[in-house]
This record gives sequence, structure tokens and C-alpha cells, in this order.
Amino acid sequence: MKRCDWVKNELDKKYHDTEWGKPLHDEEKLFEMLSLESMQAGLSWSTILKKRASMQAAFDQFDYDQIALYQEEKIVALLNNPGVIRHRKKIEALVNNAQAYLAVQAKYGSFDTFIWQFVNNQPIVNHWQNSQEVPSATELSTIISKQLKQEGFKFLGTTSVYAFMQSIGMVNDHLDTCSFK
Repeated sequence: MKRCDWVKNELDKKYHDTEWGKPLHDEEKLFEMLSLESMQAGLSWSTILKKRASMQAAFDQFDYDQIALYQEEKIVALLNNPGVIRHRKKIEALVNNAQAYLAVQAKYGSFDTFIWQFVNNQPIVNHWQNSQEVPSATELSTIISKQLKQEGFKFLGTTSVYAFMQSIGMVNDHLDTCSFK
């Protein structure tokens, strides 16, 4: 079994083999991945994967309806929780993004409809030989990032958006030599 060369440990392996690059259309999971990518800014993905289960518990399983209602008391509790990324602006952005997510759902029918329109509902399949060839951002991720900002989202720059695109299978960046291509 051959994997992409960025896979270094068991958490990476599980994520790579079961999620990364696979088309995702579930509203709840889309919000979770958007949130995790937003939290990841400036950190390694390994850090996020290590904290994922505790963040799921702390953030009500990434229930955007619940998160949209978070008040200062809940934000303070999260800032004191060692199981989450304790960065006030990122936590506040997550609350804001839950509200923006609901607005996008109301406007477009679903977040899935909104986000997948950028690739005409078809994953972009790239052909890379090693992970150094894989871009950290693209023209399309910049366009999507700008549109997300217009829709009210925060902490989702072009690099975070490209990682999100990879995580939900809008882009398949598995190496050509990878068994999971």
C-alpha cells in the first residue's frame, strides 16, 4: 500500500486513507472541515488531528446551529479548555462562521451547493509526483476565499481554503503513485 509522502503517523494515515481527497457533501461534515482548516492557520495539520476529538466534544460536534449561538461565557470556557486551539480570534471566527454558514445555506439552499459550484460539482484531479509539487494555494482558492469573505466568513485565507478544498475532495491531490488516488 503506497501513500502520499506527507503521511507520517497513524493519525495522518487514517485521515489520508479515509477522508482526504474524497468528495464530501454532508452539511455537518463540511462545516467541521471548514472549522478545522480555519483553526489550523499557522499550525500543523498534525496538531489539528491530535485535537480533533476533543474539539468535536468542546464545539458540540461542530453543530453550526449551536455554535452560532455561542456567547462570551462559552468562548471563555473554550479558551480555558486545553483540548482546543485556544486562540480567541479563531474561536470568535468559528462562531461568526457558523452564523455565516447559516446565511449561506439560506441564500443558496445548502453550503454544499454554494461551495461545489466553484468546480462545477466535479473534483479537480491533479497529477503530482511528490508533495513538493502540490501548491499551498491556487487562483481558484483565492477566488473562493474572497467569496467566503463577501459572505461574512473569517480566518479563511487562500491557503486555508485550498487545504479545505483538498480535505473535502474538491481537489484530489493524492500523488500519482498513491494507492488512494
